[in-house]
Amino acid sequence: MPQEQYTHHRSTMPSSEGPQVYKVGIYGWRKRCLYFFVLLLMILILVNLAMTIWILKVMNFTIDGMGNLRITDKGLKLEGDSEFLQPLYAKEIQSRPGNALYFKSARNVTVNILNDQTKVLTQLITGPKAVEAYGKKFEVKTVSGKLLFSADNNEVVVGAERLRVLGAEGTVFPKSIETPNVRADPFKELRLESPTRSLVMEAPKGVEINAEAGNMEATCRTELRLESKDGEIKLDAAKIQLPRLPHGSYTPTGTRQKVFEICVCANGRLFLSQAGAGSTCQINTSVCL
Repeated sequence: MPQEQYTHHRSTMPSSEGPQVYKVGIYGWRKRCLYFFVLLLMILILVNLAMTIWILKVMNFTIDGMGNLRITDKGLKLEGDSEFLQPLYAKEIQSRPGNALYFKSARNVTVNILNDQTKVLTQLITGPKAVEAYGKKFEVKTVSGKLLFSADNNEVVVGAERLRVLGAEGTVFPKSIETPNVRADPFKELRLESPTRSLVMEAPKGVEINAEAGNMEATCRTELRLESKDGEIKLDAAKIQLPRLPHGSYTPTGTRQKVFEICVCANGRLFLSQAGAGSTCQINTSVCL
């Protein structure tokens, strides 16, 4: 430390002694402590600077951003996997051209659409057990805009040209179904079945059942009724067989032949009676009881 000497002269009082010298500065243990703290401060500054440079290097800080995060003219760009611990608010999220966009979560992924009052209007929840969608209406469309599927409180619409059900047990409708056409796949059977209740087919202009390359069967446990209120029932075929009609009682008189006539009872029941020279239906009226 520089030392300064101050000489005080007393002009009013003469003195026989020489001038007195006073030393100004820091000496001894105070000086050593000051040097120690200055050296320690310099070491801390160097360590802090080294740590800052190391963090910048590890986090890959650049002018454009840090790490996998880049700041571009269009917004933020993330490269690689990214993890958000808090809610993410963004106007648009898109992947890089040619790459897919993945959302991964340990529990579920929830997408909410809010209004100005932060009230949820539409919500999509994808979880480990189910995919749930909440909204006024749900629609699935093609790239060209054609409606494939829609659902709301009033109805469910399937806009595809063909609805295929691949389940082994078929399709179960607990109530009515309205469709213009019910058709099976080529070379497959079509079965309309009601195991415990009745099966009703109604149409204001008629019901048409076609089996162009096979047989058509109608099977029931008790009664099969064909009823026409204002028209007629026509059986148009090259051969009509009624193999299980009851037979009337046979009388041994006359010669036995394999010709029968169809008889109709008052209650509408049909039965076969062995033909004779005249009608034998009156003889076998016991079948109508």
